[in-house]
Amino acid sequence: MLTFLAKRILQLIPTLFFVSVLIFSLQQLLPGDPALIMAGEDRDPAVIEQIRKQYRLDQPIPVQYVFWVKGVLSGDLGESMRNKQKVLDLVLQKLPVTMQLASMAIIIALSIGITAGVISAVYKDTPWDYAANVFALWGLSTPNFWLGIMLIFLFSVQLGWLPPSGYVPLTEDWRQSLATTIMPAFVLGNAIAAVLMRHTRSAMLQALNSDYVRTARAKGLLERSVILKHAMRNALTPVITLGALEFGTLLSGAVLTEQIFTIPGFGKLIIDAVFNRDYAVVQGVVLVTATTYITLNLLADVLYVLVNPRLRA
Repeated sequence: MLTFLAKRILQLIPTLFFVSVLIFSLQQLLPGDPALIMAGEDRDPAVIEQIRKQYRLDQPIPVQYVFWVKGVLSGDLGESMRNKQKVLDLVLQKLPVTMQLASMAIIIALSIGITAGVISAVYKDTPWDYAANVFALWGLSTPNFWLGIMLIFLFSVQLGWLPPSGYVPLTEDWRQSLATTIMPAFVLGNAIAAVLMRHTRSAMLQALNSDYVRTARAKGLLERSVILKHAMRNALTPVITLGALEFGTLLSGAVLTEQIFTIPGFGKLIIDAVFNRDYAVVQGVVLVTATTYITLNLLADVLYVLVNPRLRA
């Protein structure tokens, strides 16, 4: 297990290098000059030149990349050109918000999606199966912005149970924090739950028709034990991959949902940075997001081995 983990970590090094080069290179393709934007309406040539020197925009791109990588390796993601804050501080401010929202959304998605998928497979061609498939179709077809508006109208305007927008940190008031994030978390988790349900159903149907499940039933094991310990455990392998990737997507920031519910997360940060040509913020956020994706893939590989004993060999 340790050898497998060490090999996978070593494989991440060239991947991270390639990702860093890609992030920095694509950033240069954005239209507009950040120095002109920061100089304001007067655009004094002396001020523009000073800005270019301060942020090394007058240096060749390879030189800028080397300085950026040196900063990243030392924990310095640069400084925002717009508000003069360190990018790392901005990331640390927004990350807990997005992390809470993404965690709640993936918990909702896993709880609903896996449960519905298992029930649909076990009770194939029954009303339970049809109901689960209708739910999946509804989840995949419903736009997030429409569902968010409908939830606000129902639970905030009509019933008055939940606040329509805003965010309260967990450290200030955990009840109010959950109240402000439960609706956007459900909106994000709804579509993911539908995808998870379809994948879980397909994997469970394949597992239930396998030889080892027939052998377990022939031995006289309880049906509950056959489903949960034998079929479901083996069927979770593709679901783990999908769950890890979807969680990474949530951490990258759900722009529309965050805008509808006024959640100050990664989505708003990256959109503002792109419009303001704030190179350092865009690079920092995208790098953190890409690193999160790679780490979650590593975690998924480790979970494969833990869930499926056959892979430990």
